[in-house]
Amino acid sequence: MAELSRQQFFDTIAPVIVFVRQQGSPILPSVRLAQSLLETGGVIHAWNNLGGIKVGSGRLTPYWRGESVTRGTWEVRGGQEVRESAAFRAYRTLYHYFKDQDELFMNSRYSRVRTATTPYEQAEQMRLAGYATDPNYASKIMALIRQYQLERYDAVPPLVIPDVFEGAEIVPIYVNQQFFGPAYYERGTNYVPVRSVAEHFGARVIWRDGNVYVNGAQLETRLARGTSYATARELARHINLALEWDSNAKVLFVH
Repeated sequence: MAELSRQQFFDTIAPVIVFVRQQGSPILPSVRLAQSLLETGGVIHAWNNLGGIKVGSGRLTPYWRGESVTRGTWEVRGGQEVRESAAFRAYRTLYHYFKDQDELFMNSRYSRVRTATTPYEQAEQMRLAGYATDPNYASKIMALIRQYQLERYDAVPPLVIPDVFEGAEIVPIYVNQQFFGPAYYERGTNYVPVRSVAEHFGARVIWRDGNVYVNGAQLETRLARGTSYATARELARHINLALEWDSNAKVLFVH
């Protein structure tokens, strides 16, 4: 992907970062946004690794399945910047990357990163834990947070599961490889918001007498906070969509 303006960069990655935070990530969105900009310079590469996570031990996770790229990188060794080549993890989506980074932060060395309550404290604990070799890593993150007023992203409303989906998980929908929003995953079935998904693909949606119709066909739906949800399979059948379920990361892809 070509280099984006700073606001375009934030607009692209912030919805995913906020969603991951709502799922329970310990990383503050402001820190994650600034770190992503610092590590990439505002470029989102095809391998979606915004934090310079190396292959390391190669242990697979639900979000990283072994793909990698080899690229040059700057490291600080003995107080000097040196150019090195390293193998970095490659991810299918930004969601996979951020969730895999959270897996990394579950390591005991990052315990104080997880419990930090302010952006400065969290950035400093990343530095102290050795996330990067740059001794100025924390101060650079904080400078970006102040410059772009990124703390405004930290006021994240909690995700509350409505009664009609009690016991379900909230999972991400990707439409044509772009983060689209949340779905409910319940006992092996994904429920998606009918109007937003159907209209995105040009389908006609009508709500009449408590029933929802897509391209003239009535769907069986559940109503949650003013939004009608149907199973992804039923909606896909009526508007000729292809579905793919990543059972490791629990991500629904719609094409």
